[in-house]
Amino acid sequence: MTFKSLGLSDALLKAISKKGYETPSAIQQKAIPLILERKDVLASAQTGSGKTAGFALPLLQILQNQPILHKRPVRALILTPTRELAAQVQQEFKDYSEFTDLRSTVIFGGVGANPQINALRNGVDVLVATPGRLLDLHNQRAVSLSKVEVLVLDEADRMLDMGFARDIKKILALLPSKRQNLLFSATFSKEIKKLANEFLHQPVLVEATPENTTVEKIDQTVYRVDKNLKTDLIIKLISEGNWQQVLVFTRTKHGANRLSEKLEKAKITSAAIHGNKSQGARTRALAGFKEGKVRVLVATDIAARGLDIPLLPHVINYELPNVSEDYVHRIGRTGRAGASGEALSLVSLDEVGYLKDIEKLIGERLQAKILTDFEPTETMADVKEAEAEKKRQKAAHHSRGRNTGRGKAPSKGKSTRSSNRR
Repeated sequence: MTFKSLGLSDALLKAISKKGYETPSAIQQKAIPLILERKDVLASAQTGSGKTAGFALPLLQILQNQPILHKRPVRALILTPTRELAAQVQQEFKDYSEFTDLRSTVIFGGVGANPQINALRNGVDVLVATPGRLLDLHNQRAVSLSKVEVLVLDEADRMLDMGFARDIKKILALLPSKRQNLLFSATFSKEIKKLANEFLHQPVLVEATPENTTVEKIDQTVYRVDKNLKTDLIIKLISEGNWQQVLVFTRTKHGANRLSEKLEKAKITSAAIHGNKSQGARTRALAGFKEGKVRVLVATDIAARGLDIPLLPHVINYELPNVSEDYVHRIGRTGRAGASGEALSLVSLDEVGYLKDIEKLIGERLQAKILTDFEPTETMADVKEAEAEKKRQKAAHHSRGRNTGRGKAPSKGKSTRSSNRR
C-alpha cells in the first residue's frame, strides 16, 4: 500500500515525500481511510507507530477539501497530555500542511500566554492544546470552540493518568454536539473504554499491534542487582558499552535529579527532565540530548511522554514502573521506525512483584542476567527493614514539623489577636 492509494491530495503527498516517508505504517493504513470517511475512531497505537500522521494527514485532507472561512475559526482540536507532545504534534501538522493554505498553532502552559493569544487572533484551522491552557484561554475569551468539526484525544490514557478527566469533560461541553471524534491510546483500560463510551458515536476499533505487546525489534533484558548498586551498574554499562544516547527512567523527580548528578560526577554528561523543571530547561535538555552534547537523559514517565527521539538505541529502567503499562510506554521510545533497540531494566528484590506484573501484561518472560561484582545479596528482611526505616524517617519528619509550632494553639493567657500581630 502507498500513501497515494489512501486517497491523499497531491499537496499532502509532496509533504510526505519531503519528510522521506514512502510506505504508510500499520496504524496509518487502518486509520486514514476511516477518518476520511468521517467515522469516529477508537485506536490503540504504541509510541513510535506513526499514529500522529495517522490522524494529522486525514484531518488536513478533510479541512483542505472545504472552503477556508474568513476568520479561520478552529475546526480541528487536538488535545495532548504534555507540553512536549503538544509541540511535536503541532510540528507534524506544520510539516504536512506546508504545501496547503491551512494554519495550525499550539497552546500549552509553562510559558507566556500572549504569543499564543496573538496566534489565535490571526486565525487557525488546527489547534493543538493541553487541557489546562485551553480552558484558561477559553475563560479569557481568547479562543472559541464553537466551530470545531473534529476532536482528537491523543494519548488519552496518559491524560487520564495525569488527572485530566474533569478538564476533558469541561472541554467536551464547549464543543458542538455534531462533530467527528478520534481517540488514540496506547492501552485500552477500563477507564479509556468508559471515556470512549461517553463521547464516541459508533466508533470503529483500530488496533495496530496486539493489545499490550511490546515492539518486536526491541531486545529486552533484566539485570538483577541490589538497590544500592544500581548507580554503579548503570555507570559500568554506559561507560564500557560507550553508549552515546541513553534514555533512563526513574520513578520520582528527586530520583531523576540525584541520578543525573551522580552520572555527571562519573564524567557522563547527563540532564534530568521532570515536571518541576521549567519549559526552557526541558527544551534545552532535550536539544542537547538530540545533538549528542548530552549522553544520558534521565526522565520521569510523565516528562518523557511524547518525546520524539528518532533512532534512540538504548532505554534503561533504573527503577521499574509501578504501573505495568508504563513499561510498554517506556521501552517504546527505542526500536522505532523499524530500527532495532535495547531496553534494560535494573531490578532489585523489592521490584520483583512489579516485574511479574509486567511479564504477565506483555505475555513473555524477560531474560534475566547477573553481572560479576553485582551479584544480588538482598534478602526480604533487608527490604522490610528499609521500608521500616523510611516510615521511621517520615514519622520523625512530621514530628519535627509539629515541634516547630505549625498548627500550635496560642498559649494560655495570650490573646489570639496579639499572637497574630507578632
